[in-house]
Amino acid sequence: MAVTAELYKKIVGELRSKNVSLVAVSKTKPVEEILELYNLGQKDFGENYVQELVDKYEQLPKDIRWHFIGHLQSNKVKLIAPFISLIHSVDSEKLLKEINKEARKNERMIDCLLQVYIAKEETKFGLNEEELQGLITRILDTNSTNYFKNICIKGLMGMASFTDNKEIVRKEFLYLKSLFDKYSKPQTTNYKLQTLSMGMSADYEIAIEEGSNMVRIGSLLFGKRETSKS
Repeated sequence: MAVTAELYKKIVGELRSKNVSLVAVSKTKPVEEILELYNLGQKDFGENYVQELVDKYEQLPKDIRWHFIGHLQSNKVKLIAPFISLIHSVDSEKLLKEINKEARKNERMIDCLLQVYIAKEETKFGLNEEELQGLITRILDTNSTNYFKNICIKGLMGMASFTDNKEIVRKEFLYLKSLFDKYSKPQTTNYKLQTLSMGMSADYEIAIEEGSNMVRIGSLLFGKRETSKS
């Protein structure tokens, strides 16, 4: 495992001093390495692939809080609905309806973040501001037949452009923070914007400077990731 106890504690100490939560991105990493971080006190882990997440959930301690941070297909929501702690990547009303339906079946509330498209890359997913505003309006409409009783929108998530230009990254994070502030009210039973999830291994420090209170760090903790799975 690439991470040492000293490095992990240093990162966690830095984040806690700024009231920032750490999601350890464990995609493609074996359960043995996840257990090492777990034994150091890490409880929040992020995964991108549904089947890999399900397999790890079955093998690892049940007090782990699993975060789904990848692009989620509606037909796979049912596989993670019984146990998922937070879904970061809600990028459509269709997906949100499916999460609400599966949450109802499992008699639980599922916490979600709305993913906003802030990058200059076509490969990224997310809502633009017009779509974000429209979806929030529908979420808050208690009279709607599609009222979302079994989800709670806890915040926003975004991924900055993959670039060495820090000013581009900073502007994208600043934009997401402005949306977070703009749509942070009202607070209701199913809409409580508290979490701004932005920043990864390469740019988390900039993200924190621009208002992030949850970062997703993988390679800095585990080393470079293995070849991605399809």
